Amino acid sequence: MARARLLYGEWLATEDRRDDAREQLRIAHDELSTIGAAAFADRAGRALGAVGGSVPRPAGPRLELTTQEGHIARLAIEGNSNAEIGAAMFLSTRTVEWHLRKIFKKLGISSRQELAATLQLTA
Repeated sequence: MARARLLYGEWLATEDRRDDAREQLRIAHDELSTIGAAAFADRAGRALGAVGGSVPRPAGPRLELTTQEGHIARLAIEGNSNAEIGAAMFLSTRTVEWHLRKIFKKLGISSRQELAATLQLTA
């Protein structure tokens, strides 16, 4: 039912029925989050943002990261070097280093090994 609400909300958004879409997408996001369907909940959250709604962000280290920081963190956990991460994301190596320093500070850690452990605990 939650996925049906998501699809219906997306359809309402394409029909320029923003208020109705926000209602359906908010319910879909809540239900999908509750059952642990993170990918669909994220999709509902993005669609909700596109129609002018907002999704409250739960507390927790993983959710404090921006989308770009989360992507960089995932690439770092996979064992990519800063240069490889930069090439994949069209960033300079120094920019990747800067983002990793910010990520480490936000999470209160100091190494890539701790990064993997911290993000797996909060996933």
